[in-house]
Amino acid sequence: MLFNSIDFAIFLPIVFILYWFVTNNNLRLQNLLIVAASYLFYGWWDWKFLSLILFSTLTDYAIGLGLAKEENPVKRKVWLWSSIIINLGFLGVFKYYNFFLDNFVTAFTFLGAEIKGGSLNVILPVGISFYTFQTLSYSIDVYKRKLEPTKDFIAFSAFVSFFPQLVAGPIERATNLLPQFYTKRTFNYGLAVDGMRQILWGLFKKVVIADNCAEYANLIFNNSDDYSGSTLVLGALFFTFQIYGDFSGYSDIAIGTSRLFGFDLMRNFAFPYFSRDIAEFWRRWHISLSTWFRDYVYIPLGGSRGGMWMKVRNTFIIFILSGFWHGANWTFIVWGALNAIYFLPVLLTNNNRNNLHIVAEGRYLPTIKELLSMLVTFGLTVFAWIFFRADNMSHAINYIAEILSPSLFTVPRFAGMSGALTTVLLTSSFVLIEWLGREQQYAIAHLGVNWKRPVRYAMYYTIIIAIFWFGGKEQQFIYFQF
Repeated sequence: MLFNSIDFAIFLPIVFILYWFVTNNNLRLQNLLIVAASYLFYGWWDWKFLSLILFSTLTDYAIGLGLAKEENPVKRKVWLWSSIIINLGFLGVFKYYNFFLDNFVTAFTFLGAEIKGGSLNVILPVGISFYTFQTLSYSIDVYKRKLEPTKDFIAFSAFVSFFPQLVAGPIERATNLLPQFYTKRTFNYGLAVDGMRQILWGLFKKVVIADNCAEYANLIFNNSDDYSGSTLVLGALFFTFQIYGDFSGYSDIAIGTSRLFGFDLMRNFAFPYFSRDIAEFWRRWHISLSTWFRDYVYIPLGGSRGGMWMKVRNTFIIFILSGFWHGANWTFIVWGALNAIYFLPVLLTNNNRNNLHIVAEGRYLPTIKELLSMLVTFGLTVFAWIFFRADNMSHAINYIAEILSPSLFTVPRFAGMSGALTTVLLTSSFVLIEWLGREQQYAIAHLGVNWKRPVRYAMYYTIIIAIFWFGGKEQQFIYFQF
């Protein structure tokens, strides 16, 4: 079920009414309703994949109980590795089996040995990368005794399948989200209004910005051989705002929807395109994944405690793993490695913790130094997104080669250029609003809250009209494929 669909527009108010007015604030009934609604939400795509969520839930619930009863260090590790192998095993079969098989066959063919392998004709289950990491973090935290294992199967099932963030995050930690299913929830009008406001802004990002940018990004990337370097730069810029509007828009809708039901999800984006270096960018982009790799991979590997070699090694490991998490394609691995290379200068000079505060905090305009730093970081990010968006490595290399050719200095031309100007103006207005609201949790969190009611509501209706008037062709969320 898509957030930007009529189905969800009907689904959400029904669940909301049942949750607050039918369950009578009964905690167990509310949790049970969330499980039922979440399974319906997920099964809307393909009900057969519900068995995977159920299996993952049963596995880590049982492993948590096993860890609770076991004090022997060796046996506790057996329980932990059972969770890791089972969870990553399922992820590997559905997401990476064909990738490894194809590369294995290619390698042997290159060496002169003809071998054949049977690929799996399977559909990647929506959201498997997200809920797999979520349940895996539960087992790891229970193993490390950071969290008491739950005996409440309904609460645990609700934690795993919570529909607002089930298919594209944020990737929640059990230490944050699971205890919220144990706590009695009462309706909070202010929280609900704030949630609706964030949902509205998320829909604007997705429908007006991402879907319109997608039209031109797809046109240019899918026909890149026909266009000049200057046009390809435009294509990369369109994709840059498409993926941000798409993914951060999903996160805004997920967080806002959760607030309607009395839940607080972690922030997943913090205006990353206003970052002054690549370290700041990764503190602000897909925060739930970045911190997941930091806490469960980078730190266990030694983090920054060792020498410089260990820091560099661990940095490359988490960035390449992050790239591979996104998909079974060499383009994602190169994208991850490229970001690791970007990260090296600030790491080697110990400047990776310099920009912890908000850029131009308390000011309308940045300094010249801040502006130049943002532009350089943004340019590096746009370049890396080319690999992320390209169909394969050959496509990415040819795309970049044309950008670096003399055609870069020509006037951009492509079909629908006049229509694209509207998207450019909308995106420019969007960036301005994001800049003005960069000190808030999301851009319009405090915009207009002190205005007179007619003016404030005029702003909200303007956004709603823009969604219907300028909304692009309905597109699936990009991160559903990951």
